[in-house]
Amino acid sequence: MSGVAGDWADRAMAAVMERVTTTEAQVGERFPLYADPRDGIWKTTGRGSWTGGFWAGLLWLRARYSGSAADRRAAAGRTAALAPWADADTVTRGLVFWYPTALADGDPEAAVLQERAARAVLAARDPELGLVPWGEAFGGPRLQARADGMPGTVPLLATLAPGAAAGHLHRHLDLCLGPEREPLPAWRFEGGDVGWQPCGEPGRGWSRGRAWLLLAVADALLLPEVAARDRVRLTEAARRLLSLEGILSGPFVPPNDRAAPYGPLDTSAAAITAVALLKLARVPEDWAPACSYRGVVTLSTLAAKHLTAPGSGRPAGMLLDGCYDAGRGLAERHELVWGDFFLALGLASLNGLVDLTRV
Repeated sequence: MSGVAGDWADRAMAAVMERVTTTEAQVGERFPLYADPRDGIWKTTGRGSWTGGFWAGLLWLRARYSGSAADRRAAAGRTAALAPWADADTVTRGLVFWYPTALADGDPEAAVLQERAARAVLAARDPELGLVPWGEAFGGPRLQARADGMPGTVPLLATLAPGAAAGHLHRHLDLCLGPEREPLPAWRFEGGDVGWQPCGEPGRGWSRGRAWLLLAVADALLLPEVAARDRVRLTEAARRLLSLEGILSGPFVPPNDRAAPYGPLDTSAAAITAVALLKLARVPEDWAPACSYRGVVTLSTLAAKHLTAPGSGRPAGMLLDGCYDAGRGLAERHELVWGDFFLALGLASLNGLVDLTRV
């Protein structure tokens, strides 16, 4: 879709790439999580948590944008620093490893790390449950299935075992897209006759849950070996998600919790949704024109209304109004590293830097 957007996308991409550079100078060898909207100061972590791959991914996007060998080295270094997560018990290894390694442009060390991570995730698959469980790396019950355990994990698994990738996705769809119209993004397995039970948090109204589901389905439809397992079911799941208010209709930037429409927004959910829609626009179905239009307009809305501009008293290129965790009152109106990443990824696809069928 190179050239479909216009000058606004070029300006927005330049601002986001400038922000990557100011962030790099601030965080050094640490990983950014979320930044204060008043001054752009990042909360950081030493190991990256579940968001580390998005920072490494942003660095790879900057390397593509600049063409600089120094930027490639920086991206490769931060990607290599994620290696300890390959041994962590968490399905979010899909988020951690897929995006930076998929963007690594033939970097041999990134390719080795991608295979190592894929084998670790495949080994963690529970054949009785039919999925890779949530894991215990971040506390709480290990045997959970959550919407954010699907994106990244499905394409990562597909590099080794498309059948396992399809099984992981469809088991999650069985749970998350139940008989209720609104998806339920989190389940826990109690064992015995009790089986799977819904989690109270995050609840049905979690906008990021919908976005992660849509992204996972879009990814699967663009992976022929995965889609072949049940393309009809995937197409039906996509249509169901696209019919929800806030996906192809309604506000471009949703509230973090649709049950609290006057609460904080979540621009990160909007950015994830925009990328998912642009992916679905590449699937040969009748939804393609609407998905393309909505995806581009969502990105332009984020750029026009939520991205800091030069001379604003804050660093340029901050995607504000992201909500990290409203339940804990944590970073409810902040810049989030994954929001920045998906905004940049969407813009990069419009500017011809990235082929979304491969990332």
